[in-house]
Amino acid sequence: MSNAKNSNGAGFAAIVIPATVLVAILIYKFIFGAQGNFVDLEKHTPKTGNFLGMIYTGGLVVPVLISLFLMVWIFFFERIITLGKAAGKGNVGGFVRKIKTLLAGREISTAIAECDKQQGSVANVIRAGLVKYQEMEKDQVLDKEKKIIAIQKDIEEATQLEMPMMERNLVVLSTIASIATLMGLFGTVLGMIRSFAALAASGGGDANALALGISEALINTALGIGTSALAIIYYNYFTNKIDTLTHGIDEAGFSIVQTFAASK
Repeated sequence: MSNAKNSNGAGFAAIVIPATVLVAILIYKFIFGAQGNFVDLEKHTPKTGNFLGMIYTGGLVVPVLISLFLMVWIFFFERIITLGKAAGKGNVGGFVRKIKTLLAGREISTAIAECDKQQGSVANVIRAGLVKYQEMEKDQVLDKEKKIIAIQKDIEEATQLEMPMMERNLVVLSTIASIATLMGLFGTVLGMIRSFAALAASGGGDANALALGISEALINTALGIGTSALAIIYYNYFTNKIDTLTHGIDEAGFSIVQTFAASK
């Protein structure tokens, strides 16, 4: 099951990445590079105040940055949906408190039924522990210490099966956070090179070429920093959300083990 989930995650990323690159190239060429955005299409001089034309002057690094920007949003929504499913149908905190209350009353079957209602990764892990709890109650061979170890092992194994799905594609967001900044700096360097080359070629008199190079530098800087900032914010948000889910799993798992240890 874990391998299947991982392969699905890898397949999603393998489709999204080239697709966003293609879309970014089309946006750059046909929207930002549309004839109506420029005074002089041959020299690509944007009309005064035309933002789309200004972005186009950022050069060939712009489509790369656009693709990274699109990826951030696609993986953001993918993580929102996936972690929403992992949390289940109700509030995780309320669900965990309900399970602890049922455990205190030794209502294991009712607790399992609550897991079936809740669904999601958290409920799946807790259910695995509860099912093992019932199994160990009926076992007449193992001593209590070994039974507790068996319950803990089942909870840990169930957690390991669910964690890859919850953490999937976070590495993409963290990578984009670094790459977007570097690509923005790369575009900035290219723009400055273009500016100084224009100055050298014209003896300092070609203001249009100089402005174009500076524009290229600043546009790439802005796109790179903006994309990187979004990726960092989303990465930290999802990391915190996963920590909340795993805390709920750990809390309920501890209660299951402690309840069994306290039983006769």
